[in-house]
Amino acid sequence: MQMELHTGIELAVAMVRQQTLPALLKTATEQLEKAFWLTRCWALELDLSGRLLHCSELAEQGEFDCSDFSHPFSHILQTGRSRELSRAASYRLDHAGFQAMFDASDRPRSLWLEPLKGIGGRTLGILVMCRDGADWEGIVAQPLYQGLKELLTHQWVAQLQSRDDVWQRRMLKRSLDQLNDTETLRKRSEQLSRTLVGNSLAMTQLRAQVVRAAGSRLSVLVQGETGCGKDVVARGIHELSERSGGPLVIVNCAAIPDTLLESELFGHTRGAFSGADQNKEGLLAQANGGTLFLDEIGDMPMALQSKLLRVLESRQFRPLGAREEQHSDFRLVAATHQPLKQSIEEGTFRRDLFYRLSQFPLRIVPLRERPEDLEALSRHFIRLYTDREGMGPQGISSHALHALGSYGFPGNVRELRNVIELACLQTPVGDDIQPETLRLEDPFGNTFAGFAEEVTPDTLDGVPMPSDIRDLKAAAQAFEAAVIRERLQQYGGNRAQAAESLGLPKRTLAHKCLKYRVAES
Repeated sequence: MQMELHTGIELAVAMVRQQTLPALLKTATEQLEKAFWLTRCWALELDLSGRLLHCSELAEQGEFDCSDFSHPFSHILQTGRSRELSRAASYRLDHAGFQAMFDASDRPRSLWLEPLKGIGGRTLGILVMCRDGADWEGIVAQPLYQGLKELLTHQWVAQLQSRDDVWQRRMLKRSLDQLNDTETLRKRSEQLSRTLVGNSLAMTQLRAQVVRAAGSRLSVLVQGETGCGKDVVARGIHELSERSGGPLVIVNCAAIPDTLLESELFGHTRGAFSGADQNKEGLLAQANGGTLFLDEIGDMPMALQSKLLRVLESRQFRPLGAREEQHSDFRLVAATHQPLKQSIEEGTFRRDLFYRLSQFPLRIVPLRERPEDLEALSRHFIRLYTDREGMGPQGISSHALHALGSYGFPGNVRELRNVIELACLQTPVGDDIQPETLRLEDPFGNTFAGFAEEVTPDTLDGVPMPSDIRDLKAAAQAFEAAVIRERLQQYGGNRAQAAESLGLPKRTLAHKCLKYRVAES
């Protein structure tokens, strides 16, 4: 009795010390083997769905489908009662997993299969004991066995609860992290909206992508048409990144002659070439600790592309004329308006460099594909103009916005800014920008809005009939100018009376007279 008590205490201590469920099951089965002279003991864990039994020590063959009645474990779970299984009966079972367990148990003469249940009757799994003797009642009736089984189920439940707690804490942490990430994304996107202006879905998605790009260390390739704001995106990536305290070095690969681009990037030593009378630090070195922005990367010469590729792989470079290499820790952002995939096919751009640059690709949608951003951008540029000049228009009229919406803007946002700033200059302070102050021209010089030609006194009578009109906006402008001229003549050149009769502010009428070259007499 004293030996049994001593053995029970040792077994109990060994099980209580285990910190994980696999370790608990392994220790419990090993201790049961020693205590009751078993040839082998197995513990099969039932998953949360109740559909699968798993024995980790049997690896791939240790999974048993509970709906498969070709192995005895399904019957044990269904009945909830223990049973003995003889060697002869085991031989007849045609189940690969059970036969693997049977073979690993040295083909014992008898097996004892017992379901283990926790608090509330929840089935935890099945205990499988193997030995050559068949006196199982003499074992399972012992107080030592009953005590160890009760302790095992108690610790098993505790491990499951602990695992559930850990899982719940992880899920809670993940949810909180997602909330924090969402809030960070929202705040940074809001910050970006001051420079990357626009409420369209395309701009909202672009700002979110810029925030994500800024939070990574991947090389970013920004692609988009000329004037769409690639430099603004690059600056946003830098300012939102962990390198915002470092320099932002901008290199326009198209603006620097091919013969000087390598020297500008890598730097040179004194005497490296004719005219190099002193050492010069290159832009790669200047970007150390910050961001290197290679604008118009598609215009970089092929010979320099291969050298740049090596720099991107190692962050090592050698100034012209130098003997030793230097290191620069920079984040790369590149941009181009050219279709690089087409350039690759044409052999003017390296394929391996393209993949190295475009670890995080970004595309800016042209302005013509997001006309809903025109109003926000226009008001943004009006504010910039007013802040810079100290005065300017109050805003922009709906008619002017309608005129902007009918134009394609081949020059994208840059062209819109030029149009708005010119209109600001021609709009009386405090007034709204009107359609006639907008200078919209396509690349071939065709005017879409504005009216610069002088209107003769008989213009009103000579306005083209509808069947003769080829340019509706120009015709409307001509008609407006003719109406103003006629009204001024009616009131003897009195602009105040003419303006009141037309429902216009006097300053607006004066501006239109200047615009259309309308005289009072």
